[in-house]
Amino acid sequence: MRKVNEDRVLDRPDRSLWAVADGMGGHRGGDIAADLAIAALRGLADAPAPITRAVILAALDQANAEILARGAEAGGVIGSTIVVLHVADGEAQIFWAGDSRAYRARNAAWEQLTSDHSLVQQLLDQGLIDRAQAARHPQGHVITRALGVESVVEVEAMSFAAEAGDILLLCSDGLSRSLRWEIPRELDLIDPRAADRILAEALENDGSDNISFVIVAAT
Repeated sequence: MRKVNEDRVLDRPDRSLWAVADGMGGHRGGDIAADLAIAALRGLADAPAPITRAVILAALDQANAEILARGAEAGGVIGSTIVVLHVADGEAQIFWAGDSRAYRARNAAWEQLTSDHSLVQQLLDQGLIDRAQAARHPQGHVITRALGVESVVEVEAMSFAAEAGDILLLCSDGLSRSLRWEIPRELDLIDPRAADRILAEALENDGSDNISFVIVAAT
């Protein structure tokens, strides 16, 4: 339904680095903001140096500054949500800002790992609305944190021991909204057709926004 796709994805299994960015700003350049976010991370993947928590955060700071500058040139605010996954030495690290999400399946049980930086999430946390109300809230697209909006962005991070058999999903809100807060059972079957089934279900439920996601199976 949208003329411009503002989602961008990084898939670098050779460096155990993945990301999903969802730009905002419409005609001012939300797609450019997402491009800049992913380009900063791609630079890490292309460099020979080890990828660490510090360099990922530095790359996101760099992207934040570049997006701010590009927004100023465009005469308005542009920005991008981001969710990043890096796996090394048996540890998975996730970094995010905004409402792009990370999920994990372990022993066939799905868990949302990230918490949205959004107005709706704040209302949920305060007990003012329930999940059913959140799914149809008129301010569902209002996010409270993103790259390119403030001079300093607070990127949230978490880490955990990755176990063989873990399945990790990164996605833009186009997927999480379309699935109505639920992960389909098809993700229990990681095969080349799983992504197609997830996309088909999301489009059938809604499909009013760009849908982007990455599935990673730990070994």
